[in-house]
Amino acid sequence: MNPNATESEATPRSTAVPGGRLSRLARLGSLATGVAGGMLAEGARQLAAGKRPTARELVLTPANARRVADQLAQLRGAAMKVGQLMSMDAGSLLPAELTGILARLREDARTMPMSQVVEVLETHWGKGWEHGFERFSFTPCAAASIGQVHRARTHDGQELAIKLQYPGVRRSIDSDVDNVATLLRVSGLLPRSLDLEPLLTEAKRQLHEEADYRREAENLHRFGRLLAGETDFVLPRAVDALTRSDILAMSWVDGVAVESLTDADQSVRDHLASRLIGLLFRELFEFRLIQTDPNFANYRFEPEGGRLVLLDFGATRPYAEAVVEAYRRLIAATIGGDRATMAEAAEAIGYFQGNIHAAQREAVIDLFSTACEPLRHADPYDFGTSDLALRLRDAGLALSMERDCWHTPPADALFLHRKLGGLYLLAARLRARVNVGSLVAPYLGAPDRPAGAVNTVSTPV
Repeated sequence: MNPNATESEATPRSTAVPGGRLSRLARLGSLATGVAGGMLAEGARQLAAGKRPTARELVLTPANARRVADQLAQLRGAAMKVGQLMSMDAGSLLPAELTGILARLREDARTMPMSQVVEVLETHWGKGWEHGFERFSFTPCAAASIGQVHRARTHDGQELAIKLQYPGVRRSIDSDVDNVATLLRVSGLLPRSLDLEPLLTEAKRQLHEEADYRREAENLHRFGRLLAGETDFVLPRAVDALTRSDILAMSWVDGVAVESLTDADQSVRDHLASRLIGLLFRELFEFRLIQTDPNFANYRFEPEGGRLVLLDFGATRPYAEAVVEAYRRLIAATIGGDRATMAEAAEAIGYFQGNIHAAQREAVIDLFSTACEPLRHADPYDFGTSDLALRLRDAGLALSMERDCWHTPPADALFLHRKLGGLYLLAARLRARVNVGSLVAPYLGAPDRPAGAVNTVSTPV
């Protein structure tokens, strides 16, 4: 490898990832100590000023918020992912201050220093790995919760994206998730009545799957086959010969960030949002396989060909036929205003427990109706002028206050709604006008299984 092609050892946001369980636990211990110290200092300050602060006020200080977000970001891995999941999926159930803390984790992805990158590469590719490349950039071009991406070029001219997993992520998943949840509960940052267990169990399951980069490579192959011949989408191609459990090698695909196109022609913005929302309906009703991560960074735009670049298939989830058909009934009934069928379909999905109050059931149905507002429009829905996101947030917050009979929805629902909500937000960011009703209409008739659909019963993921 040309030594002139290597880059600086660390970016300004570069910090070594603690790889051992004890070192990761020590991070959480120091965080708890820091939060407690911050509470004491703030309590003394307010008492000196003649105030009698509550424990909640002491915990949720700006300094403690920074402590929590900074330490979770340094841990990355499961600690960061559980914060991301909670901020995306249960934001309306959490205090506004904690939602803000967790939201920072979606944007605060620090990178490994060069020495740790080399260690990861030597562990999985062996000594002398660099001889296989003409160029390898040690400065990552992207970083996320469990890994970071580097650009490389082989001697035969192939441009590759190499995703490296942070050390210790896989073996620390369960303990990290449990430790972070304990920290948040003990600190008083979570409502006592909030049942986190289903979400935490799902966070562990998803993280174990996301941490298997060979599985993600297979997801890339699968979506490549499902979207073969498409003119609107382009995906990286997994390079199996270089892929390991902790390294994912892919072809490099150029593109610009989708959210950077806010000043593009209206027709371009409308087209992008329409294709992504339409793809979600295809994933649900045709493929029964959904890439559930709505992070804007997972979508890029190829200006030359006008295609959407689809990235990151670690959070890919199969949906059983019964769940898909229940959603088909739910959406069709919501568009038609059939509240009785809406309630039946929602119960089949798992939204209602037997002891739910009638008023709460009606509130959930109202929430579905609001979420499907764009689907009921005969004309293109203007996401740029709509206050839909605000109304959904307020409705969810009001519903979360009824804690005696409400429960966390099933994971299938959480991840699907997370994806749809993320696409709504992206459409709003682009100020796009989308005829959502026409996109979903072909799927609301009699169940049909198109060629290429995924059999989620017999095909392992």
